[in-house]
Amino acid sequence: MIDFYTAGTGNGRRPALMLEECGLAYTAHKLDLAKGEGRSPEFLKINPVGAIPAIVDHDGPGGQTVTLAQSGAILLYLADKTGKFLPADPVQRAAHLQWLMYALTDVAPTSSAIFYASKLDEKTAQGAFEDRLIGQLGHADKRLGAVEYLAGDYGVADMALYPVVDGRKALIEKKGGLANLLRWAESVGGRPAIKRGMAVA
Repeated sequence: MIDFYTAGTGNGRRPALMLEECGLAYTAHKLDLAKGEGRSPEFLKINPVGAIPAIVDHDGPGGQTVTLAQSGAILLYLADKTGKFLPADPVQRAAHLQWLMYALTDVAPTSSAIFYASKLDEKTAQGAFEDRLIGQLGHADKRLGAVEYLAGDYGVADMALYPVVDGRKALIEKKGGLANLLRWAESVGGRPAIKRGMAVA
């Protein structure tokens, strides 16, 4: 059985679509984000970031319990769990991953930006986005206080986040309080391959 924590947002709905398509048994827990239910002590034990969606799969690989957040990660996990909707053929799989990332990293953030910008004037919107980014990076900073790299070992997550942190270093230093993140950025940025890659463009 899978416990699924969600709310009525695009992020929250993605895993619901996959759970239904895969025919997996689950219990949905709808959180009222406006009432702060995403910040309850109970939910923060499931996702310390306090964001939906999240799942707890009580029948994970080898009978282990798997707790997972981030809609894209949940989609990939469920695809691997069931062998559905993500081909094993490397060429076909690459095409699926390309369009998944397009939906998650291009379309969805732009849609969210429209939502936030529609509620704020231009100057206030910039400050709100800066605060939102620093808040998001704060979760990475907390994580990096416990581990050397985002997923424990160095990998794709570090390569995905590093250019953002490098590009916003002045803002991060101005806001202060993200010492773990800056230490991590210095470590990742010091890798010879990263130096070569950053010099390409």
